[in-house]
Amino acid sequence: MNRLFKATNVVLGLLCVMYFITYIDRVNVSTAASAIQKELALTNTQLGLIFSAFAYPYLLFQVFGGWVGDKFGPRKTLFACGLIWAIATAMTGLATGMISLFFIRVLLGFGEGATFPTSTRAMQSWTPAASRGFAQGVTHAFSRLGNSITPLLVAWLMAAFTWRGSFVILGAISLIWVLVWVWYFRDEPSDHPAITREELATLPVARDTTRPVVPWAPLIARMWPVTFTYFCYGWCLWLYLNWLPLFFKNTFQLDIKDSAIFASGVFFAGVVGDTLGGVLSDGIYKRTGNVRLARLGVTVLGFLGALACLLPIIWVHDINVVAACLSGGFLCAELVIGPMWAIPMDVAPKYSGTASGLMNTGSAFAAIVSPLFAGWVIDLTGNWYLPFYMLMGFLVLGACSAFFMHPEKPFETFSGQTT
Repeated sequence: MNRLFKATNVVLGLLCVMYFITYIDRVNVSTAASAIQKELALTNTQLGLIFSAFAYPYLLFQVFGGWVGDKFGPRKTLFACGLIWAIATAMTGLATGMISLFFIRVLLGFGEGATFPTSTRAMQSWTPAASRGFAQGVTHAFSRLGNSITPLLVAWLMAAFTWRGSFVILGAISLIWVLVWVWYFRDEPSDHPAITREELATLPVARDTTRPVVPWAPLIARMWPVTFTYFCYGWCLWLYLNWLPLFFKNTFQLDIKDSAIFASGVFFAGVVGDTLGGVLSDGIYKRTGNVRLARLGVTVLGFLGALACLLPIIWVHDINVVAACLSGGFLCAELVIGPMWAIPMDVAPKYSGTASGLMNTGSAFAAIVSPLFAGWVIDLTGNWYLPFYMLMGFLVLGACSAFFMHPEKPFETFSGQTT
């Protein structure tokens, strides 16, 4: 039992809970969308704009937030971010129209923008190098677990407390995590009162306490293929997260409860994909010592597997077949997560917060464009399948662009710099 609750496991557990909560708070609006759309009289295009509002500051704060995490440390950064996203979640229940809802969602994106790059900074210090893929995979698996329970959870909360009350309750839960985090976590494992010598021996050597000056131009040049590949993944992710409950509801004329059940089933497949992707990537790395094969092999497999799973929905429109295809596609797409989030730590450990922010900029930009474009296409054509057909092209692009990534070449060596 003591081994289970050793400091490194507790920190990883706290990060898992954070990923779980942040994804509930960012996708809860998609489950409540039918009630919000009816009460506020929104078109699908306007609803797409609401979905994308979160992503504008989320995009801007990926790189800046990663830099803040590198400069001020994960403890302070995630405490401040958590306060903001908890307040924004609760405030969603007070929205009176499209404009107020839009700006509250912007505030949520501002709060969550730095969370994932900063958590990567925390993992850099608290995770052994050979377990990076697993750590990224399991934390993101909890985000997909959050996705999977959100439709059912929010549907139940809406029935009990209305859609407005559901957001207030979820905001209060977020605040609890914030307080536990700032109480327990330390930026350097050696400063933690519960850390053991055995744990410290497995962790990276403590970094220099002086804050690094980021070599922006070389780092951006080094990370752009990773950013583009992650954009292609992000297009898939945000289409699923924002439109899937409404896709089932409107395509098959389901009520909120039944559409939530189908959406939850699809999202749960992502839990398996996230965990499996990290385990596969680390397993290949441990067996071969080839980090490029470990990261790229699983990434390309994920993109092409998702494409193969989604192809049948072009011809078959039975609800059970469509749900199975969407589940398989999401599972395969989520294989990408573990290896992709390990790459910034492989490439630039000294700047891992900033590097992961650069990478996640791709997904953040997709979070703006993908849901908005999907809403426009649905309003224009009335075809709820068309956005998923278009998604298949991005899966092909992602598989191709992955070959331009080079996790096997550390940034300092590749750029001619020295640490």
